[in-house]
Amino acid sequence: MNLFNSALGKNITFVHPAYFIIGGFSGIPNIKHYYVFLFFVYVISVLGNTAVMAVICLDHNLRTPKHIAVFNLAFVDLFGNSALVPKVLDVFLFNHHLIPYNECLTFMFFCYTSLSMQSFNLVALSYDRLVAIIFPLQYHVKVTHRFMLCLIASFWAFVIVAVLISVGLITRLSFCGSVVVNSYFCDHGQIYRLSCNDHYPNYVLSCLYPVLIFWLPLVFILMGYMYIGCTLAKVATAHQGLKAFKTCIGHLSLVAVYFIPLLITFTLMENIHPNARIINLSLTSVFPPMLNPIVYVLQTQEIKESLKKLLHIRGKFKRITAM
Repeated sequence: MNLFNSALGKNITFVHPAYFIIGGFSGIPNIKHYYVFLFFVYVISVLGNTAVMAVICLDHNLRTPKHIAVFNLAFVDLFGNSALVPKVLDVFLFNHHLIPYNECLTFMFFCYTSLSMQSFNLVALSYDRLVAIIFPLQYHVKVTHRFMLCLIASFWAFVIVAVLISVGLITRLSFCGSVVVNSYFCDHGQIYRLSCNDHYPNYVLSCLYPVLIFWLPLVFILMGYMYIGCTLAKVATAHQGLKAFKTCIGHLSLVAVYFIPLLITFTLMENIHPNARIINLSLTSVFPPMLNPIVYVLQTQEIKESLKKLLHIRGKFKRITAM
């Protein structure tokens, strides 16, 4: 971060606090029960996403481009939840509300990286569905292992650079007054508003990034499914169209659960109540990672069959060793 500052201007002194205080909810009694609820959601998420990743790694039949995207989705969910929830529980259940300045910026980086990558993972999976349904004969030509790996790598690179820029701009701010962050983590929007110097670049990014990271991916996903619907209506019978579209229902439900709270939060910005912002962001951060493995195990026949096969092999192995 010092390199970031020296690149933008030399001999500039910024007043950085020793720590930030994470405020959390205000005026809500017995709120610790909510954090206990987040802990149970986190445990389910860790078990589910670890299982999905293990099944994909162990079954060679699942080494397909689609399952590369599913594996990355599970990894991001596990990575994001593990970066966020344990720290949130430490802050609010064990009353460690003070977070050192550099640690807070690191916390911010990991939280926003995982939150943003979830959006692009949904784009990769929607593209896979679009090609599989509209161009089934060309699917293995258009969606290859190399293409999917390059697509996911480009998403990672874009998100990391974008989040590094936003976190780097925080180091250009001075904090002369309150250091209480009205959020449940080191929230970029809440922190830059505490500064006492010009934070216009941070404000621009807080307006631009929701468009690039949330609105544009959502528009791509919705247009893709509209195209699927229109194409199926023209070339397929009602039964065939419904059967094909049923493969997309799970993905669409995840899109709704992820995007709706986020878009409400980042569109309203400072006009949303801090408590509502905390609920929206916290549920968006933990619920999709919990639901993703459930939906993909229930909706994906290959993963269900692979899981049954692995459990069957394990059962046979136990019986053999017991004899």
